[in-house]
Amino acid sequence: METSKRTLVKAFTWQISGLFVMILITWLFTGSVNTSIGVAILSCMSGIVFYVLHEKVWQRVAWGLKKPFRIEG
Repeated sequence: METSKRTLVKAFTWQISGLFVMILITWLFTGSVNTSIGVAILSCMSGIVFYVLHEKVWQRVAWGLKKPFRIEG
């Protein structure tokens, strides 16, 4: 199982990459750098929160997990 710290770092690095993509896409649609940055930052902040919540929910779901193989001896 992942630690909360690892989940948070994964969320942060994923959102940073998405931030740049969102700025580019929004700029292409609006032509406004300020609007693009604002939309991207809002998207990034909400994305981090919902990613962490999503991960926490899935940590409680046992479906699809295999138990580790242990050699008793």
